[in-house]
Amino acid sequence: MWLKLFFLLLYFIVLFMLARIFEAVVWYETGMFATQLVDPVTLSYKKLKTILECRGLGYSGLAEKKDVSELVEKSGELTHGELYSAIKKEKEQTEAGDAGTTHFSGEMHFYELVEDTKDGIWLVQVIAQDRDALLSQSNWGKMVQKVSQFGIRTGTFNCSNDYRSCIKRGWQRSTLIMSVPQTSASKGKVMLKEYNGRRIETEHIFRWMTSHVAHRIKTLRQSEQLVEEWRSDPAHPVKMFLFARLSQPPAFFSALSVKFTGRIEFIFVDVRRWDNHSILSEIGVTQSPAYILKMPEGIYRYGNSTGEFLSLAAMDTFLRSIQPEVNDLFVLSLVLINLLAWMDLFITQGATVKRFVVLIRTLGTYNSILLGSWLPVLALLQLPYLETLYGCSLKLLRYTDTTTLASLVRADWTFYSSHPALFLSTYLAHGLLVDYFEKKRRCGIRSQEDSTTNLEWLASLWDWYTSYLLHPIASLQQVPSDHSDWDDDHNFLLERLAFPDLWLRPLVNVDYINALPTWRFRAVGEDTGEGDEETDGLHSDTESREQMDSPPHSSSQECNNMDASSSCQSFCCRHGNRGSPSANGSLKDGCPCDWSVWPCGVLHCSECVVCLENFVGEELLMGLPCGHAFHQHCIVVWLAAGRHCCPVCRWPSYKKKQQRAAQSSAEVPLQG
Repeated sequence: MWLKLFFLLLYFIVLFMLARIFEAVVWYETGMFATQLVDPVTLSYKKLKTILECRGLGYSGLAEKKDVSELVEKSGELTHGELYSAIKKEKEQTEAGDAGTTHFSGEMHFYELVEDTKDGIWLVQVIAQDRDALLSQSNWGKMVQKVSQFGIRTGTFNCSNDYRSCIKRGWQRSTLIMSVPQTSASKGKVMLKEYNGRRIETEHIFRWMTSHVAHRIKTLRQSEQLVEEWRSDPAHPVKMFLFARLSQPPAFFSALSVKFTGRIEFIFVDVRRWDNHSILSEIGVTQSPAYILKMPEGIYRYGNSTGEFLSLAAMDTFLRSIQPEVNDLFVLSLVLINLLAWMDLFITQGATVKRFVVLIRTLGTYNSILLGSWLPVLALLQLPYLETLYGCSLKLLRYTDTTTLASLVRADWTFYSSHPALFLSTYLAHGLLVDYFEKKRRCGIRSQEDSTTNLEWLASLWDWYTSYLLHPIASLQQVPSDHSDWDDDHNFLLERLAFPDLWLRPLVNVDYINALPTWRFRAVGEDTGEGDEETDGLHSDTESREQMDSPPHSSSQECNNMDASSSCQSFCCRHGNRGSPSANGSLKDGCPCDWSVWPCGVLHCSECVVCLENFVGEELLMGLPCGHAFHQHCIVVWLAAGRHCCPVCRWPSYKKKQQRAAQSSAEVPLQG
């Protein structure tokens, strides 16, 4: 987890440095920065119109370039970055056309999107039955391109689909309908306006729309009104002021007032006939136009930092960072969590199929945890006791977002969001570098699992899946605490909660396998040299562990005093072949087996039921709590595959079994 966080933070640092490199390259080639001001007089008439359309100002009736450039200056200062962004957006809108137009199927569809949503502006073209549309297809496409850059959604309602609804609403002729939230409260009443103008031109229709939207913004023309609004208001702690010599605010400013309804109050100050300029100097307004954000912590002059353009997208990003809503924070956390999860694709080593399986598991786990974490957060935000904490968090956020570093981060966010191919390619390149360094780091400790091929890993995955489904339902009793510590493994528990099993089985940690007794099989009187020492060491470790785990006066204490001959009279494995020499305690060559090295409580047998092979001298054996013995490598493979039970009696391999249970499972004693 921490490794992925480190790599993700490193990726963000790389993006930040890459953006600074791009700025340096542009400065080297052109000799100018994105924040450098542009004189509107030096621009062509076409570029000036592009800037006015991006800001949402009407220019019909202005035939001379001088008048158009003056209108640009009155609406705000122009930078090279805003000019480049406006030209790029114009090209994108020309290529997109009217693809974003919604075609309403009937009354309910129109009501759900337009009247019930109440969080945006709509422009709907109503086509009367058996009549032509008010705007032709080409003019409607131009209208869609013009209004879509201000967040205004468009749609068409054909009365042929729902004639009764058109009669009820009075739409008996083709017309244009605009819906605007009427009140300043969130989710307020929606007002429908019908276009009654005689001139069917996109510029006149757009001016009609902007005039209605501008009525939602409070307009100040006297100094007394400004003094009253400048005072602190607990109901509206954050206010956005526009001081300009315009008849009405630009369309992007009016559209933002609808988007941030209930969060930020927008106020337009018309200073064309201002009576008291000393008031402006007292509050810090020395020039117009000026975009001033007034907060309880002070004022912030918008437009002086990197990326703060006079456009809907740039100011929307700025205001979202200053006064975010819960949905903004959720989307941001969702993006970060998924970027973090995708790092598993490059950190995981091994087969390609294994990488994607791990990625899918991580994506499901992280997103499930994220959704589960947001539910109590949303519930806590409704409590009135947390209003103080919420206010302090917003204050800290405003202090942070008004710094120079925050403006650079917002500019980079806008840049990479408008160039998704660059963002994805840099993420892929960063992931490949992470994969390369992970391979180098694990080169010395490369495991066999990392070197498996796709087919081998798929085969092992299929074996695991089939054993997972066909495994018998184990006991629901808790695993003994001395054999397991999975209760403290929170990651293991979260993964099981995110992906529940088909069967209700207990959580089992495979660490208990290391505590199972192991010893070497040998015949009586066989001289093994170092092997004897190893066997004695294994046996002594097993005996000490058995003595520590067993209760006082148990049968294991009596078993330690038994000699080889008496131990041969103890137990015989039920699955042993009674007719074979091994059933009589002998190897194939007739030498008797040395049962003294076997741990107490383990049933005597000479065959492994997993591989169906007889035990050979010096082979490493392992016993289960039920008393059955097997080849050590055979039973480890069996248990590691998820089959946590004995292959013979199906007793859980992690659960202790009393000695009497082992005695009851014995049938015939060995014939000494």
